[in-house]
Amino acid sequence: MDEQEYRFQFSDRVDMPGVEETLLMAVISAEGVHGRARVWLDARFDTNPVERTCTISADNEVGQTIARIFTEMLTLELGEAAFKVGRYDPLCRCQPAAKSDRGSK
Repeated sequence: MDEQEYRFQFSDRVDMPGVEETLLMAVISAEGVHGRARVWLDARFDTNPVERTCTISADNEVGQTIARIFTEMLTLELGEAAFKVGRYDPLCRCQPAAKSDRGSK
C-alpha cells in the first residue's frame, strides 16, 4: 500500500481553526462524490495546529478527492501564498519542494 500523503504547510497568518473547518467541509463534499460510508472507511487525515500542518492520505481515490477539494477551497479562501502543498512520504520523512505555478509566466 502506498503510504504517501499530501502535506499542507500554513503560514503564520493563517487561522488554524479555520483550516480545520475547511478540511471538514472538504470531507463533507467528498461524501457527495463517493458516499458517506466510503469516506468514513477510506479517508485518513489529520491537522497539527502546533506545526501548522495538515496531512491527507494519498493512497486512494477518496483521499485524493478530499485533497483536491481542500486545495481549491484554501486557494479561494486564503490565497496561494498562505500555504504550500506537496507529496510527503512518512517512511523517508521527506517532502519535495512544493510551490504553485499557477499564474506565473
